[in-house]
Amino acid sequence: MMLNSLAAEERNEFSQLPLLPLITTKSGVSFDAAADIWAYQDGVHNTYLDFTKLTNSSKSFREYAKRVLSWYAENRSPDHLKNMFQRLQHFLRASNHEISRISAVDLLNYRAGLTESTAWYLGTFAGFLRKWKKLGYPGVDDDAELLLKQLRVEGNAKGVAVLTWDVNDGPLTHIETEALNAALNNAYACGAMSMADYVLSWLYVLLGQRNTQHAALKVCDVQLNQDIDGTPKYSILMPSAKKGTTSPRARLVKRPLNEQFGEILVEYAETVRAKFESILPDPTQAPLFPISRIVRRSPGFEFHRTANDIGQITAHVFDSLGVISERTGKAINISATRFRRTIGTRAAEEGYGPLIIARLLDHEDTQNVGVYSANSPAIIERIDRAIAMEMAPLAQAFAGTLVDGLAEDSSRRIIDLRVDRSRAPMGDCGKHGFCGFSAPIACYTCSSFEAWIDGPHEAVLQHLLQQRDKQLKVADKRIASINDRTIFAVAAVIQACNEAKLKLLPSENNEGGIQ
Repeated sequence: MMLNSLAAEERNEFSQLPLLPLITTKSGVSFDAAADIWAYQDGVHNTYLDFTKLTNSSKSFREYAKRVLSWYAENRSPDHLKNMFQRLQHFLRASNHEISRISAVDLLNYRAGLTESTAWYLGTFAGFLRKWKKLGYPGVDDDAELLLKQLRVEGNAKGVAVLTWDVNDGPLTHIETEALNAALNNAYACGAMSMADYVLSWLYVLLGQRNTQHAALKVCDVQLNQDIDGTPKYSILMPSAKKGTTSPRARLVKRPLNEQFGEILVEYAETVRAKFESILPDPTQAPLFPISRIVRRSPGFEFHRTANDIGQITAHVFDSLGVISERTGKAINISATRFRRTIGTRAAEEGYGPLIIARLLDHEDTQNVGVYSANSPAIIERIDRAIAMEMAPLAQAFAGTLVDGLAEDSSRRIIDLRVDRSRAPMGDCGKHGFCGFSAPIACYTCSSFEAWIDGPHEAVLQHLLQQRDKQLKVADKRIASINDRTIFAVAAVIQACNEAKLKLLPSENNEGGIQ
C-alpha cells in the first residue's frame, strides 16, 4: 500500500509540472529542453547530453532532472552544465536500484563507494542537489538535504600534481620543455607540420591558456605595433575564460609575444584573413584556427572550431612528435593543463607574486596560485659524467648526425679553444650559413649539427660539467641548469661515437680471438 501511495504521489507531482519550453543559453542559443537528447553548439562549445543514459532512474526523475539542468543551461557555462550532468550520471550508475527520489541512505551509500581521488565528486554533486531543492522540484528528499548540511564534504584536491611534479599531469621540467620546443621547430622546419598547427602549439607553450580561449581567437586579435624608435611589438588579444560572461570573447586580455614568434603569427593570420575575404564582410573577424565549412553556432562563431576540436588537434600534434621524458623514458603526456601548470611554475621560479601568476593563468583570484610559489623546481642538484651518460638515452637531446670528419670545407668546422686547445673540430655545421647561436654549446641540440666521430666531445662534456658546478656555487639552480639538455646531448654523442668506433674495429674470429 505504501509503494502504491508513493507512486500516486509521484504521478500527481509530475502532472503538475509545467511543460518544458525552448531554453535560451546565456550566449543566445536556443534548444528544446523537452527532448531526451540536448545537442547544440554554444559559441566554441559542443554540448551533448543524453538523458536516456541516466540509468537506474525513473522517467519522472529524469524529467525533474531536466528542469534543474535547464536552469544551469540558462545561467551557467556549457562546461558547468556538462559537469553537473556527469556528476548526476555517476551517482545513478553507482546505485544498485532505480532512483525515483534521492534519499539520505542513497547519499551515504554513494559516499561510501567513492575513493580518495573521487571523494570530491560528492562536493560538486551536493551543490547540484542544493540547487535542485532551492528550485522546488521533486526528486530530493528532505532527509537528504538535511544530511548534506551535516556532512563534511571534501572539495577537489588543489595543486597535488604541481606540488608532486606528477610525471603525467604536473608541470614540465626544463629538459622536457626544451625537448618539446626543439621538436616543434624541427618538425616545422622540415615540412612535417603545417603553419596552423605550429602556431597553435607555440601559443600553448608560450601562454598556457585553455582550449576554449584558443578556439575563440580571431584574426583581429593578432596585433603588430611599433615602439617610438620603430621597433615592432607583437601581441595577441587572448579571450578571457572568466565566469559569468555571456560570450567567450566578452573580455580580451593583451598578451605580449617575442619577435621571433610574433613574425610567424602575423604571417599566419594574414593567410587566414586572405582566405575569408570573399566569405565574410569583415575577414578580420575570421577565426584564427577555422574549420572549412560553416556550422550552426552562436552568431559570430560560425567558422570557429570547438574547444574539444582544438584540444584534440593539439594532443595529436604533440603526440606525433614522440618526445621522450627523461623522467619516465616514455612519450611525454601533453595537455593544455600541463602547459598552464608549467607557466605558473616558471613564473614562481622567476619570483613573480600571486597576483601576477593569477593574471598569467587567467584566474579570477589568487586562492589557487599559492601552490606554485610553494613548489620547488624539478632540477637535478648535481650532474657528473656517470649521471650524464645514464640520462642521455632518455633525454634524446642530440638531434644531429655523426660523420667521419673528412669534409673538405673547413669553413663549416666548429672549433672552440676554450674547450679544446688542440683546435680539433667537434663537428661541422650543416646549415651552410650564420645561425646566431653560440657554438659549440647550441650545436649539440641542433638538427644541422654533424658531429665528428673523432671530435673532442669528452672535453666538451667535461667543460660543461665544470661550468655547471661553478654556477651552483655562485648562482641559483636555474642558472646552473641552463645547459643540462646540452650536457645530455654531448653524452649521447659520446655514446654514439663509441658505438660507431666499435663497428669499425676488425672482427675477431673464434680461433685465438677474444672468447
